[in-house]
Amino acid sequence: MKEHIEMTDDELIEQSFQELITDYLSTKHRKRVEIITKAFNFANQAHKGIKRQSGEPYIMHPLAVAKIVCTEIGLGSTSICSALLHDVVEDTDYTVEDIENLFGPKIAQIVDGLTKISGGVFGDKVSAQAENFKKLLLTMSNDIRVILIKIADRLHNMRTLGSLAANKQYKIAGETLYIYAPLANRLGLHRIKTELENLSFKYEHPEEYKQIKSKLQATAAEREEQFRAFTGPIKDQLDKMGLKYQILARVKSIYSIWKKMETKHVPFEEIYDILAVRIIFEPRKEDEELNDAFDIYVSISKIYRPHPDRLRDWVSHPKANGYQALHVTLMGKDGQWIEVQIRSERMNDVAEQGFAAHWKYKDGGGGEDEGELEKWLRTIKEILDDPQPDAMDFLDTIKLNLFASEIFVFTPRGEIKTMPQNCTVLDFAFSLHSDIGKHCIGAKVNHKLVPLSHKLQSGDQVEVLTSKSQRVKPEWLTFVSTAKARSKINALLKKEQRTLQRKGETLLNEFLLAEGIRPEVVNMDKLLQAHNVASKEEFLTLIGGGKIVLADVDRNVLKSKQGTNWKKILSFSFGKDGKENKNAAANEEEPVEKINPKKILKLTDDTLQKNYVMATCCCPIPGDDVLGYLDDNGKVIIHKRQCPVAVKLKSSYGNRIIATQWEVQKNLSFLVHIYIKGIDRVGLLSDITQVISWQLNVNIRKVNIETIDGIFEGKVQLYVHDVDDVKELISKLRKISNVKEVTRVEE
Repeated sequence: MKEHIEMTDDELIEQSFQELITDYLSTKHRKRVEIITKAFNFANQAHKGIKRQSGEPYIMHPLAVAKIVCTEIGLGSTSICSALLHDVVEDTDYTVEDIENLFGPKIAQIVDGLTKISGGVFGDKVSAQAENFKKLLLTMSNDIRVILIKIADRLHNMRTLGSLAANKQYKIAGETLYIYAPLANRLGLHRIKTELENLSFKYEHPEEYKQIKSKLQATAAEREEQFRAFTGPIKDQLDKMGLKYQILARVKSIYSIWKKMETKHVPFEEIYDILAVRIIFEPRKEDEELNDAFDIYVSISKIYRPHPDRLRDWVSHPKANGYQALHVTLMGKDGQWIEVQIRSERMNDVAEQGFAAHWKYKDGGGGEDEGELEKWLRTIKEILDDPQPDAMDFLDTIKLNLFASEIFVFTPRGEIKTMPQNCTVLDFAFSLHSDIGKHCIGAKVNHKLVPLSHKLQSGDQVEVLTSKSQRVKPEWLTFVSTAKARSKINALLKKEQRTLQRKGETLLNEFLLAEGIRPEVVNMDKLLQAHNVASKEEFLTLIGGGKIVLADVDRNVLKSKQGTNWKKILSFSFGKDGKENKNAAANEEEPVEKINPKKILKLTDDTLQKNYVMATCCCPIPGDDVLGYLDDNGKVIIHKRQCPVAVKLKSSYGNRIIATQWEVQKNLSFLVHIYIKGIDRVGLLSDITQVISWQLNVNIRKVNIETIDGIFEGKVQLYVHDVDDVKELISKLRKISNVKEVTRVEE
């Protein structure tokens, strides 16, 4: 240990490089140690003397990324070299041409792709964020290794996130959860996806992370015994079949457990699927892999009763990311359902390493292994063809594709089409062609007439019906679920809106000219106020569409001098440089505190009342894990860290995120919503209100409880000081006889 502490930087770097070479030599790739050594020496020289935020030499980061690429994703020398060189062009004076001259065009192309998307997916401005993400997706279609190395880069950044400031941690963790984890999942990198989720959760919700981790450790021995008892008879059966296999216990990830606790509103103790079992077998013959998987399923189903609705066959129909396995849920002797995943060694490699593992098993290039990936990339390219001015819309649109599970539907001619789960007839129409989607009026599904919003099921046969008179409608966005359909509808609506705006502008100018009124900003503000419309664009659209007709009322509004707010219209110049002070009028009324995003914001009783706004989407209270978001007006809005709105803000406006810390006394009250459910009995409501009002002295705002067939459920709105009050309240309510479920909800 002492020797390790006294190691010089050079010794530490050399040791790390030797570990990389050892890992590489143990793979099945052809041994190109010389070019890896050359890339390491070049990168080491280029980054010499530069330190990371943690204090270690910068080259340790490219070395760590190269190790992940080699051992955890399973890529070869080209990718390892690219990982070692991935920051050289970005951070030093070397160019892509230099890389090409020394290492050839393929490595240079990958390094160039990585340089274009450097600095995280997102920059400081919204438009740059969308552009960077587009670049990231476009580089995937040139060489999938670019995104695989980028994911490895993000994984190492997450593993070393502790050395950064808190607001940076929230930005990077939020971005990881919103984009990188789904990307890793889509590319079949399940192990990396799970680690990215867990690390993001660890930095966003440190207390919950520690609690779940400690509960998992406390129940480990119990799970080990359950695993031993459950798998004993299975091992005996597989031995009789003469198979070579291994049986592993798979424990649900900390993030997945928390997610289930949040969505199902249950405590840790009521999560029953923490343990799953994985059987990895070696096929008896190369072409018997599929038969062996089903033989194992049949034989273990004779030992334990299978759940009739929970057989998942991804052997015959692989997922879009190449994942293959049989999933069956069996009831153990203790009455608990346990999921068993059956995979061959090849299937397991693909599940762990994703598309990279395909290259290990295919002969020569191409082949149908990457067919689904190509299909996905093609869809993304189509989305990129449509300009998306709003980064948030763009990210949401892409995210629809990242998370989609697949179903299989048929055309009238019997052709099979892969579609995302929960897709509608309209989604299917747009997947065939934009013109078919635009003119779709309905469909015949299994020969029965259905509307545009009808959700398709696996195995449906779909005949799309169209009409030339059909036009795209805004309400279509409420039921489409695919990225392509949403993107096309938005583009068509915007095109139509621009046409209406041009028409509206012509009508407005004609009206003003006829009345002898100048088209000034002040006059436009008067019209917007009179018609209660938020923006000029919306106003022109309504005029162009005939929903607003300019008349005598508008003439009177424009010629009236009342209602003009001169403070807003006039601008003032101050100081020696004579620059315009746009905030003068606002500052005259109330000074706005200057916020430094790098410092931790203290939330005190005084500042909460004066300076900050509590987000209505998630209603945070003292004790919740929260963050601040600096809006366009300089106001700080406080969100819960797991709030869906906050997740998007972290991903798209990372530079405006502020780390916050509660420092409040029990003086202020905050509204919370408590959901409660149980078996009805006489006097139950009285017991509930007595606990809330008398025992805990909490002020109730509203109670809404109803009973159906002996089961009562409802919500109580009440005022508390902080999270501790909520925990005590929930604990006491759960102790009331016949109360089965109590949890805090958003609304």
